[in-house]
Amino acid sequence: MIRVLFVCLGNICRSPMAEAVFRHLVEEVGLAHRFEVDSAGTSGWHVGEPPCGGTLRVLRREGIALGRKLARQISSLELDQWDYVIAMDRENLAALRRLDRRGASTTRYHLLMEFAPDLGYRDVPDPYYEGNFDLVYRLVRAGCEGLLEHIRRQEGLA
Repeated sequence: MIRVLFVCLGNICRSPMAEAVFRHLVEEVGLAHRFEVDSAGTSGWHVGEPPCGGTLRVLRREGIALGRKLARQISSLELDQWDYVIAMDRENLAALRRLDRRGASTTRYHLLMEFAPDLGYRDVPDPYYEGNFDLVYRLVRAGCEGLLEHIRRQEGLA
């Protein structure tokens, strides 16, 4: 099983969107049985809340199912359980590295936009206040497509 975790600040906008998009992509290529996909937040502000309306609206429009998702906060104890820990922005990437008290290999930690460098974004912007969910979806989709290709090469998946 290849375990992929997407992380943003509150786990109600970007990371659940990335979780749903990535799961959708692995299902499309027939690799769902090889992956475990989840998302979490670095803060506990929204723990127990469903994803925000903008995320749900965009996913419905794109025909991507999220399922029953409630926000959760990542713990330092679970970090070593994930093969790929994908942060939506540099702030959350730094928070993850600070949280990793065991000093696990930093090669597991990535920014999502590393996998879509041609788009010119380093961070996926937080749509919570701006409402730019369509832009966020385009970035997340491109990043997830690139991530899946990267993992397929790394893991030798056809």
